[in-house]
Amino acid sequence: MNPTRAAHRVAALAAALFAVLGLALLTPTTAHAASLTEVTAFGTNPGNLRMFRYVPDGLPAGRPVVVALHGCTQDAAGYGTGSGWTQLADRYGFSLLLPQQQSANNASGCFDWFQSGDIARGQGEAASIAQMVDRQLADTGGDPARVYVTGLSAGGGMTAVMMAAYPEKFAGGGIVAGLPYGCAQAAGSPYVCMYVGATQTPKQWGDRVRAARPGYTGPWPTLAVVQGTADYTVKPVNMTDLVAQWTDVQGTDQTADGSDTVAGYPHRVYRDAAGRTVVETYSITGMGHGQPVDPGSGPAQCGTAGAYLLDVDLCAGYRFALAWGLTSG
Repeated sequence: MNPTRAAHRVAALAAALFAVLGLALLTPTTAHAASLTEVTAFGTNPGNLRMFRYVPDGLPAGRPVVVALHGCTQDAAGYGTGSGWTQLADRYGFSLLLPQQQSANNASGCFDWFQSGDIARGQGEAASIAQMVDRQLADTGGDPARVYVTGLSAGGGMTAVMMAAYPEKFAGGGIVAGLPYGCAQAAGSPYVCMYVGATQTPKQWGDRVRAARPGYTGPWPTLAVVQGTADYTVKPVNMTDLVAQWTDVQGTDQTADGSDTVAGYPHRVYRDAAGRTVVETYSITGMGHGQPVDPGSGPAQCGTAGAYLLDVDLCAGYRFALAWGLTSG
């Protein structure tokens, strides 16, 4: 090979290499994004559920934990992303626990909020989720005083179950298009509960919660509820009954102590004697059955529209995170 030509080639290769290195130095790197992972050993798992988790990269110990329960026909990954909870976990720094139903338990993928063997403390699906919480706290070093539970539809019904059967584990709950604890038993059928509601006084509703954890005197989890006014799968009467149930448990009345609008939708708060908000509701005018989302990157936005994930310019996940103090850092 001609020495001069070889020297030129070496020089050209060196220049190209320096150019590539220069680009690498000038181009900002992107941190590796966290991903959903499955945990296969979290206890005796009497409810035969699957456990998934999402932990933002670099999350320090002492951070909150949010348990997010999907609706029927959904799964952990789709609900975690679509509802906006993974986005919120990255934004505000908390870990996410995502239980998943199995078809062997329920052909439609619904959590069995209506089965007596799955809603009692120490039994079935409720016990499995409680075991998952313990594993999540142990593995992430999460703050046991800041564990919250939320869910859509059947997941909302199971949220009420966890608040009633394991109140000491949760500081707050967020229910979207869900049902009061013990509603199927009170109505005589899950379908009557969903479509008609159950005839119970506030005290009768509250007694069902108190019976789920005998001898427990509090503190009880706070509750935030989101419900569409045009939901024909889980009728709005269930939000009324949830308010009656949990205001009674909290020892306050069923008259709202404050009301305003959020994103144009009616919002009501119910406070205890100390002035603390213990129950709040969002009534989403004209919305059918699903989880409200508000896609975008704004501070109050989250979620992705899809089946049972409805873009109504309000993100339920963000409103719950706000109520629980997760957005303040």
